[in-house]
Amino acid sequence: MKRLLQLVLLLFVAISCTPIPVEKSSHKYAYLYDDLPFEMPHIHPPTFPDNQVNIADFGANPNGIALNTEAFEKAMEALSQKGGGMLIVPKGVWFTGPIVFRSNINMHLEKGALILFSPDFALYPLVETIFEGLDTRRCQSPISGRNLENIAITGEGSIDGYGEAWRPLKKDKVTEQKWKETVASGGVLHNGDYWFPTESSLKGYLMSDMNVPRHDMTEEEWLEIKDFLRPVMVSFIECKNVYLHGVLFENSPAWNLHPLMCENVIIDDIYVKNPSYSQNGDGLDLESCVNSIVVNSIFDVGDDAICIKSGKDEDGRRRARPTENLIVDNCKVFHGHGGFIVGSEMSGGVRNISVTNCHFLGTDVGLRFKSTRGRGGIVENIHISNIYMYNIVTESFLFDLYYGGKSASESLADGDTTPSDEDALPVTEETPVFRNIYVKNLVSRNARRAMLFNGLPEMNIENINLENAFITAHYGAEISESKDIVFKNVTVIPEEGAAYKLNNVTNFQSDGLAFEISESDKAASITGSRSSAISLPDLPEKLVKIAPEVDKDEIIFR
Repeated sequence: MKRLLQLVLLLFVAISCTPIPVEKSSHKYAYLYDDLPFEMPHIHPPTFPDNQVNIADFGANPNGIALNTEAFEKAMEALSQKGGGMLIVPKGVWFTGPIVFRSNINMHLEKGALILFSPDFALYPLVETIFEGLDTRRCQSPISGRNLENIAITGEGSIDGYGEAWRPLKKDKVTEQKWKETVASGGVLHNGDYWFPTESSLKGYLMSDMNVPRHDMTEEEWLEIKDFLRPVMVSFIECKNVYLHGVLFENSPAWNLHPLMCENVIIDDIYVKNPSYSQNGDGLDLESCVNSIVVNSIFDVGDDAICIKSGKDEDGRRRARPTENLIVDNCKVFHGHGGFIVGSEMSGGVRNISVTNCHFLGTDVGLRFKSTRGRGGIVENIHISNIYMYNIVTESFLFDLYYGGKSASESLADGDTTPSDEDALPVTEETPVFRNIYVKNLVSRNARRAMLFNGLPEMNIENINLENAFITAHYGAEISESKDIVFKNVTVIPEEGAAYKLNNVTNFQSDGLAFEISESDKAASITGSRSSAISLPDLPEKLVKIAPEVDKDEIIFR
């Protein structure tokens, strides 16, 4: 008996002395770091002082009519004076102008709470900011904060930006009934099929390039187009420890969520919704941010859904702040120009990205990488796995280095052909670079085209690895101006044409390449005088069409 007690005591001591992995066991997001293919610090939701204020205690009225801008400002300031804490927004419709955050504040929307922003443009003054990757001016965002620490929006409520008051509308994007109702509400028409809410908004459109005025302007000139300068709904700039959880963000004037130059951003279990016809109705634009997590969230929007940016052209290169260290997991995207997107404003670079376990259901494109000459910037070390798609309008997987501002579906509707250029331009700091991108375990059913890789002749997209992919589409995969491409266990089943089209591709390696085609089609076609070192060991030579300009000795079959 004594011996047994000694053994029990020794076991107890051994267990008590065994180090416990505190960080992993106490860290809500520790599971995301398992087998992460790059180094990234563990980040945690911010903590807040144990203080609370209720917006109703500052004279706010939840009837949906009374303007509560002053009440929100007083509540924010009072809580800030206490050192921070939780600003409670109880059930009701809280109609308001802009809300400006302070550090150490969690704005918590209780079940049934709706913050509805006013459509009165006069409440939103012009501010210096960044939009479309450029230094510019826009109207103040409905929710904003700059140079803050420890800020959060949490709860079970909703935030509505009243975006329909700000956004223009294209006739071909809505039903006839919706178009008639919108035109009847006032505003002005451009060319009979593009509606703007005011003359000021139309004037701004006519003088802007990609939504941003691009020349020096006087204060008077800025004010003349103020209505056009639609704000992003949530703008956090150079903030540290940002947390969004549980809330519905919908109906934004322009982009919905825009963390810009932030550090330690966690977005978890939110719903981001904009009408499918909303101009610039992006879901999340994560720009020049370091150490971010986006998980368990749903996006249903009018433009790109989960979009990674780092500034545009010279402004972005001068800023030189890449988006790096990002984990995206378990997100679902419905409408949107793309499910997961990098670019086109990526001039500061993008690196160290992990995207896993996502569904893209009816988006224009699934995985979308886009840029153009003039951007510069390097996109690299991107790891994507377990992606499942259905009913993709255009490409399941796209590299577009000739991006011209249209969505893929707009280009399709306009009859645009795939851009190409046989002449290589000099490589400069303005040349965009996409390299070292790894995608595995991808299934896409019912896309229009399986893939389109369209690089530049002077800077091919490089080292793109696709493993374990199964794609059914109307058209097969088209790979152009690309090098060091590796396909392993990839199946493409087109309804029409070749499963694989290679044009000016250098060093294409494949293993387990599979296809299903009609009797009249070829498994693959190879074009372009620069095509070389192409290995197709799984394809019968008789089913591969080789253009006259291609050196047949550069093609390796079984």
